[in-house]
Amino acid sequence: MPGVSMSVSARPRRIDLIGIATASGASVRGCGMGPESLRVAGLVEALIDLGHRVADHGDLRRPRPDVSTHPSSGRAPEQRKADVLDLAARTSEAGMTILSEGCLPVFLGGDHSIAMGSVSAVARHCGDERPVHVMWIDAHADYNTPLTSPTGNLHGMPLALLCGEPGFDDSFAGPWLGRIDPRNVTIFGARSIDRDERKLLQSRGVDVVDMRKIDQLGVVALMQKLLERVKTAGAHMHVSLDLDAMDPSIAPGGGTLVPGGLSYREAHLIMEMLHDSGSVGSLDVVELNPFLDHGGQSATLLVDLAASLFGRSIMGEEPGPMEFTTEA
Repeated sequence: MPGVSMSVSARPRRIDLIGIATASGASVRGCGMGPESLRVAGLVEALIDLGHRVADHGDLRRPRPDVSTHPSSGRAPEQRKADVLDLAARTSEAGMTILSEGCLPVFLGGDHSIAMGSVSAVARHCGDERPVHVMWIDAHADYNTPLTSPTGNLHGMPLALLCGEPGFDDSFAGPWLGRIDPRNVTIFGARSIDRDERKLLQSRGVDVVDMRKIDQLGVVALMQKLLERVKTAGAHMHVSLDLDAMDPSIAPGGGTLVPGGLSYREAHLIMEMLHDSGSVGSLDVVELNPFLDHGGQSATLLVDLAASLFGRSIMGEEPGPMEFTTEA
């Protein structure tokens, strides 16, 4: 049932972590190990140090976990699609449960196809009672459909599915699927968008803040405009953070790297401004591939960015009591 969403600055009753250990939506194997890599890099400890209560629900996964970065997985596209949709349905239900308990879900990927389930959970939870705004921090728009995608990889399609684009067959439907208004989507940090994808984005009114805009206008002005819009609408903001939004020089552990991304300080400033806004009610952290990372550099960066989103600052408040639980 839809209810009131919690936000970062409102101090949620609890932050709930749930991993979706899959690379079935991608062409490069390995990011199914992303959730555990984030834990090893100290995500739980960072949140506890900030005074948050944390519960870790472990990982959702298919029976055969991803164990290789080799692009030929030996699995048919239909089987990979079945994996993605099975996990999307389970993620949507798990996210709904977390949100209904008044907690803030953090979905740990896995490739970006996991957002089919995570954003669905938020959309279903908010229903008609509260608008949802999705901030998609990514080098790519992920707005292809099966009809427009040059690769057929499902991690390039979640936004199109969530926004109701045609071209998806009936297997993508179901009670687990939530819908969002494409006019309530902001893609931030884009620098690699396919031709047909670009046409869809323009025709649907998706707000695309590409790297040229960021270079010209700066992070602060662009974020202030976005956050004011979200505040005026009273929206629940879902942040979907893809590792490849960052420049590869600081984040080498991804399978779809694109030069010219966000700098270290730009990325942290975005997170800090999101925290200060008090609008964030859910988060994805996706596309970390520990097999491609350099000594945990990318995992550590993502943990630090999550910490900034949840309140870490240079002159922060003294954290409160610490608590951590694990749940099946």
